[in-house]
Amino acid sequence: MADYQIRKYQNSDYEVARDIFVAGMNEYISAAFLHVTRQWWNLVVLLMVIFLLFLMSGSFFMATLGMVFALGGERLCFTYAWRRYIDQTLKADLQDIQRSYMEGDVSCFWVVECSGDIIGTVAARPAAETLYELELKRMSVRRAWRGRGIAKALCRTVIDFARQKGYKAVVLNVTFVQHEAQQLYEGLGFLKCQEYFAQTVFGKWSNFRVFKYRYSILGNS
Repeated sequence: MADYQIRKYQNSDYEVARDIFVAGMNEYISAAFLHVTRQWWNLVVLLMVIFLLFLMSGSFFMATLGMVFALGGERLCFTYAWRRYIDQTLKADLQDIQRSYMEGDVSCFWVVECSGDIIGTVAARPAAETLYELELKRMSVRRAWRGRGIAKALCRTVIDFARQKGYKAVVLNVTFVQHEAQQLYEGLGFLKCQEYFAQTVFGKWSNFRVFKYRYSILGNS
């Protein structure tokens, strides 16, 4: 395995850091959409579409074809909504990474570099709810480089940073479709401390759950 290094973000990393975030988020579109299609209200709508088309056409084939088109339309709408969320994030803290993470000494953004290529990112800044917790954010490793311990090393980088700065805990949020991420965090000693629905109309209607994890610095010293 080629050697890699974790270093602090530089302005020259801007475009690739944002690209890694986008690529990582796009991987979950299919799993999230599958979850939506299984919701009771969606199944009721699809059955109504089939029933109405069958009544109008008298053909079960046409009714089934209509359902396929309805699912295709749903997928397009869902993909649009998902990518709007990504765009909103790119216009939030990732719009100006230097200003969001690198101007103070209580936050930081790191990249993983290997042979001149950036292959992963992670960030940390004070949690909004309390002054004593550091929030881990923007964790992503390119798919081709996964399974080599890079994500664990990034997590430990954030934990070490939190310990050095005197934080009592590291917290993070992860969606229910990010199974590998949940296993990673739990394996490192993070404990699930809260579960809630995404705070959007879509999140509540689709039962789109978000898990909050917490790593106690004192409890894992």
